[in-house]
Amino acid sequence: MRVGLQLPSFSWPGGAEALADTLREIAAVADEGGFASVWVMDHFFQIPMVGEAGEEMLESYSTLGHLAALTRRVRLGALVTGVTYRNPGVLVKAASTLDVLSGGRAVLGLGAAWFEREHRGLGVAFPPMAERFERLEETLQIAGQMWSEDDGAFEGRYYHLAETLCSPQPLQRPRPPILIGGMGMRKTMRLVAQYADACNLFAVAGMDALRERLDALRGHCDMQDRDFDEIERTSLSSIQLGPAHMSAADVIGHCRELADAGIQHAIVNLPDAHEIAPLERLAREVIPEVRGF
Repeated sequence: MRVGLQLPSFSWPGGAEALADTLREIAAVADEGGFASVWVMDHFFQIPMVGEAGEEMLESYSTLGHLAALTRRVRLGALVTGVTYRNPGVLVKAASTLDVLSGGRAVLGLGAAWFEREHRGLGVAFPPMAERFERLEETLQIAGQMWSEDDGAFEGRYYHLAETLCSPQPLQRPRPPILIGGMGMRKTMRLVAQYADACNLFAVAGMDALRERLDALRGHCDMQDRDFDEIERTSLSSIQLGPAHMSAADVIGHCRELADAGIQHAIVNLPDAHEIAPLERLAREVIPEVRGF
């Protein structure tokens, strides 16, 4: 099993002036400590399940570019990019740039988006859910075309690109991995089977729910004549190490449960990641123990 790190909050001591230095310390531990990946959320306001809307939130692709310069090994991505926030051609160009400047370590994480408040707040259109999923599928198609030799037009229901030119192309071949986040068994798992290289599921839903989603994904793969084992299965968990929270053995046990449910890459966030010591402990006491799961 691989372990990744998600950073859902930037409300750290020292405020905005200290953000860059704290992020540099976190990136160094992740890159040198055996983490497989580092992820940021793609939000403009902080989301309700993490904090207050007005708390510090960095724009994701600017942050990932900064992380690319700070690291040499970890994969980098947004978990996940809201399809509504950017024109898909511009989004694919941003992901391509990240891949080139990181030396081939970008992952394009995509989702249908859900946080209406930040859409309304910043004047971003927030279509109904069915349309957002249709836009997600067109974005997946555009990414496939831009990351190919076909630089011709794309004509979809929502997006119309006269040229799908993308130069330089990403370093990864045939293209950077595409990850789709979400728990929907019908639409989301079908899109994963048809277009993606990885899925991301919420561990808080429980192991039975994870197994159920992966069974649904396997069924969609069968219908698409796709090898289920080609798709990396990732999860997102929140953990906190400490006397009043979880021990290293607890985290190892959680990772074992995830592996038994079919997860291969456990992405975790820590509310005290900015303190650095919890990350170092995770790298020292947990990551070596779960590699064999």
